[in-house]
Amino acid sequence: MMNITDLIISDKEQIKLDDLFLDEDNRLLLNQLIREHSYIEQLRQYELPVNNKVMLHGSSGCGKTTTAKAIAGALGKNLLVLNLSNVISARLGETAQHVKMVFDKAKREKAVLFLDEFDQIGKARSEGDKDVGEMHRLVNTMIQMIDYFPENALLICATNYESFIDPALLRRFQLRLSFTMPTTEILNAYYDKLLSRFPINIQSIERKYSISFAEAKDHAYRLVKDALIGEFELQAALNVREEAQVLAN
Repeated sequence: MMNITDLIISDKEQIKLDDLFLDEDNRLLLNQLIREHSYIEQLRQYELPVNNKVMLHGSSGCGKTTTAKAIAGALGKNLLVLNLSNVISARLGETAQHVKMVFDKAKREKAVLFLDEFDQIGKARSEGDKDVGEMHRLVNTMIQMIDYFPENALLICATNYESFIDPALLRRFQLRLSFTMPTTEILNAYYDKLLSRFPINIQSIERKYSISFAEAKDHAYRLVKDALIGEFELQAALNVREEAQVLAN
């Protein structure tokens, strides 16, 4: 059987909630989530449930993984990242065992468990599926693990294809946040933050719009590196010229 440490992606990047570029609705929902978990014991005294199952869905590269990291950081919890596309097995029974191992670890550590590409395991059951019986059992097992996931831990699932996921699974999530392509205004704020640590003359790079945060970051860093290397090359050429003049004298 695969070792549990082989399943979990280690990522220690620290993200603050204030660093997220969220629309107002998503920010309000996340702030409420953090507040609930900050006062979980007090809320239990009134027998009030605490939301701990969150679905992040929408366009790729628009902040789902970053949001999961920020939530874990705000709660001071360990983040366990599992990309479900890496554990899907031809033998679905093995897949269920692998996922259960990670769920059990998250329970023990009271951690934030982030399941990426959730549609890989949670896809809607269809009578047209070749392995419909096994898929039914796998989805049912996932439902049971979600239902018994403790409130002092947090489950966050992400997908680019929410419509692929079985409705019975979707009903288990108390919060569902939609991530769409950022507006020009939001992308400008994102570019400003990305470029703020570079020299002023570098910050005036050409900006692209109607793209995701991930694409914007790749675009900006490519142009920044090109501009910086150009300056390095110019400085190197000047140094060579100066050394030549010294030797000539």
